[in-house]
Amino acid sequence: MRTISREQHGDGSFVRQDSTFRDWVRADGRGHLPAAHGRYHLYVAKACPWASRALIVRRLKRLEDAISVSFAHPLRDDRGWAFPGEEFRDDVNGFAFLAEAYERSDPTYEARHSVPVLWDKETGRIVNNESADIIRMLNSEFDEWGDDRVDLYPTDLREEIDALNERIYETVNNGVYAAGFATAQDAYHRAFVDLFETLDVLDVRLGERRYLTGDRITEADWRLFATLVRFDAVYYSHFKCNLRRIVDYEHLWDYTRELYQWPGVAETVDLAQIKAHYYATHPSINPTRIVPDGPALDLDAPHGRERRSPA
Repeated sequence: MRTISREQHGDGSFVRQDSTFRDWVRADGRGHLPAAHGRYHLYVAKACPWASRALIVRRLKRLEDAISVSFAHPLRDDRGWAFPGEEFRDDVNGFAFLAEAYERSDPTYEARHSVPVLWDKETGRIVNNESADIIRMLNSEFDEWGDDRVDLYPTDLREEIDALNERIYETVNNGVYAAGFATAQDAYHRAFVDLFETLDVLDVRLGERRYLTGDRITEADWRLFATLVRFDAVYYSHFKCNLRRIVDYEHLWDYTRELYQWPGVAETVDLAQIKAHYYATHPSINPTRIVPDGPALDLDAPHGRERRSPA
């Protein structure tokens, strides 16, 4: 049984598994995986923040025609992400479960079957299951078929982006999970404190500039957004991250709404699927599997961020 319990350690802390498949698609022809129109496929779930990153970048880069996609059902049991049919189907391989993609790629694979997955139709195997890698590939390796005017990892900002990504991943993106899946009070408390210390710092930062690095939106913003847009609906209560909501932060809340309202992004967010996934698939946290009706979040309200002067 491949479940999250494998990532819960004896000291009560949650330590996320490392991604196993780390091949790279290249536009310059180096390596054995050349960029090509229609060759690659994404397996995602709108419920998952890590998959959400890939789905957003695919949309921003206008790669819908070049890279196909399959959406997994938000409800996941011990068999993992599933494709039961209708809008949740796999038209490429006809897999009933994402586990089949992993088993076909590596019959010895024993870790959790995570999304997103970048699949190579030609070789019939997983290229990569690390979201950070996948968004970098979508950003730069498919420009022949996408919008090459969009660069979410510009050369002059890479050092700053990498530093932001490192802290935000450890304390926010993964930090909510470190709190939510902790099985000891001390482990939970450490994650909780780190999470809100970082959110406080980010709120101040976004009071001084429009985006995390200034006046240009980058992958660091979208990596943060995937967690922020889920926070009040899920992490605040389900993962016990309840010191403050994102709506209680003046700048983070405005910023979340601006990114949600970015052209094409709202269609990648489905709060009903997000809530169904978290509340109904973690019985150790929510044994009744009751999905709350709230909260009421007006993500379409004016954000006023266009008036923010960059640093």
